[in-house]
Amino acid sequence: MSERPIRLNAFDMACVGHQSMGLWRHPADQGWRYKDLRYWLELARLLERGLFDGLFIADVLGVYDVYGSSPDAALRNAVQVPVNDPILTIPAMAAATEHLGFGVTASISFEHPFPFARRMSTLDHLTNGRIGWNVVTSYLESGARNLGMVAQLTHDNRYDVADEYLDVCYKLWEGSWEDDAVVRDAERGVFTDPAKVHPIRHAGEHFTVPGIHLCEPSPQRTPVIYQAGSSPRGRRFASEHAEAIFTGGPTASHVAGIVADIRARMREAGREPHDARVYTIATVIVDETEAKARAKHDELRRLTSDEAALATVSGFMGFDLSAYDLDDPVEDVESNAIQGVVAGFRAAENDGRPWTVRDIARWAGIGGMGPVIVGSPSQVADELQRWVDEADVDGFNLAYAITPGTFEDIVERRGVHRTRYEPGTLREKLLGEGPRLPERHRGARMRALVRQ
Repeated sequence: MSERPIRLNAFDMACVGHQSMGLWRHPADQGWRYKDLRYWLELARLLERGLFDGLFIADVLGVYDVYGSSPDAALRNAVQVPVNDPILTIPAMAAATEHLGFGVTASISFEHPFPFARRMSTLDHLTNGRIGWNVVTSYLESGARNLGMVAQLTHDNRYDVADEYLDVCYKLWEGSWEDDAVVRDAERGVFTDPAKVHPIRHAGEHFTVPGIHLCEPSPQRTPVIYQAGSSPRGRRFASEHAEAIFTGGPTASHVAGIVADIRARMREAGREPHDARVYTIATVIVDETEAKARAKHDELRRLTSDEAALATVSGFMGFDLSAYDLDDPVEDVESNAIQGVVAGFRAAENDGRPWTVRDIARWAGIGGMGPVIVGSPSQVADELQRWVDEADVDGFNLAYAITPGTFEDIVERRGVHRTRYEPGTLREKLLGEGPRLPERHRGARMRALVRQ
């Protein structure tokens, strides 16, 4: 058995219903409070008490309108809509906590890197170095259309754009301002030494950014880079950029193959295989005894919505499942959206039967695309440990069934896998090497490139 600590992130979103569709109807669910800052402050304090690494906030800029070629099912069932901007709550949560990290999702497809780099530097300053950026390329065509795009780029081409986008950000964060550029010399009347601030002179295929970064160096300079792609192209991107990787799958053996491939690719990229922490998605239903946990799970299951689950999965896959009856088998599909979702349900065990639409709805009804772990505290702890040992993951991105109840149960009943937070910034807490990108990281190379 592994002795490394089991790391936990809380997986949430600034919306009513995130991964467990229909459970906003549960009388104890408070997802409807997503628009109330007090909800986020209470959640942040709870997670810090439970020694979670961070709160990972998902986001979409679009609506799930693939199912039935309409947003109606998503709107009826609060499938990640209405949804607020996830960034705006973070400074308040940081002020209410001391150690909790914040991983915020933002898409490279819908915002230019120059203003985005300033936004992230601002958050790194205001959180005292506890910010991470989950880099996504976006998969909803509705988001692209509303920004004047005819359609999304193809899956792999979006990652090509992402590579350049990250390089622009690295140049701004790592290379533009030297560490001692800010002198704040009142006697000479010099706040910043102009000789130590450098234009990045980026002229690429997708972006042209000639000038300087607008922010002085923040505690981490570059936020911790999170990434959640499980496709081959997504894993290649992660191997070069990511410091925290979110993956998922229905079985430990399936996830183990993904993790082994990621760690091998990291070595090929000139990094150490464990330069990134790997988290897999899971949902935990825990109570004092297995019987109570099973009863809780059964109650939750009765409130799930097949329509909501299928609207979500259709959006994930870019494939309209409303064209099938519930008991129709689903053949192989090709996806321009989240390819890991398609691979996940192909790999999932289904008692030897072909997957039907009803099976997919049931599978995705609680927790989305990962396993649902049900049991007593000791049973849950043993199962999480099994996944760590068999899949070589560092921890779990825990989705909720109801919020904050699922997280409260985990905090109150979890085993003691760690007793304190590591000191320093989010990067130091996760990886232990210092607040800045290590020299072997792709982004660190941009320091010298800008200052040549």
